[in-house]
Amino acid sequence: MAAQPVSVLITGANRGLGLEMVKQMLEAPHPVRKLFACCRNPDGPRAEALRTLAKKHPNIISIIQLDATDLCSIKQSAQQVDSLVGTGGLNLLINNAGFLAKGTLQETSPEDMKITFDTNVIGPMNIIKEFLPHLRAAAKASKMSGMSSSKAAVIGISALLGSMESVKESYSFLPAISYRISKAGLNMLTLCAAEELKMDEILVSALHPGWVRTDMGGEGGDIDAQESVQGMLSVISSLTEKQNGAFLDYKGKTIPW
Repeated sequence: MAAQPVSVLITGANRGLGLEMVKQMLEAPHPVRKLFACCRNPDGPRAEALRTLAKKHPNIISIIQLDATDLCSIKQSAQQVDSLVGTGGLNLLINNAGFLAKGTLQETSPEDMKITFDTNVIGPMNIIKEFLPHLRAAAKASKMSGMSSSKAAVIGISALLGSMESVKESYSFLPAISYRISKAGLNMLTLCAAEELKMDEILVSALHPGWVRTDMGGEGGDIDAQESVQGMLSVISSLTEKQNGAFLDYKGKTIPW
């Protein structure tokens, strides 16, 4: 990354794109100084790879328990980060945790919609709100002008499926109606947060990682997690106030809403 943030928080950091982000941020020419790797069950089997990384980099990685569907968990994680982050605040918050249900309109239950919205929209909203003091502290402490991910930024990992203009071309391939609606909601959250937080000089953007071969994306994806994350981190490092409220893919291309 060209402009590396000092402190970063990633949700859903125990596997897939989140875990790959942790790996690549550690391997960067100028690694982050503090990385808060969040997941629902830090002690569970799905977090084994993350725990291994944390043991190798104990001065950089702090594994934080955070369930995006649980406001109490989010509040507790924010308090924990507050005790660790220092006066410099939090430079970069990546809302990566997500949930995918693949049903059509006729197959999707209210329960499917609820858990998807809780994870993909309400969770990111609450996370932004609870960590906002840390982001504001970073923006205030920074001596840089304008907006950037090395100053104070929120990145929402969205999806092309959240683009309303893409529905006609992609719906028959993957209906996933609750996921599509939730990502469209995340995109609106991005726009609203970008508008509301611009006075604080906190940058807010949404990124589409591509169709990635992960547990969520499946084995038929176009790219692997390494390529996706390499692209996204490059895009994130290049963001300025010109991309505040933008919806971009992992190559930096603008995606229609």
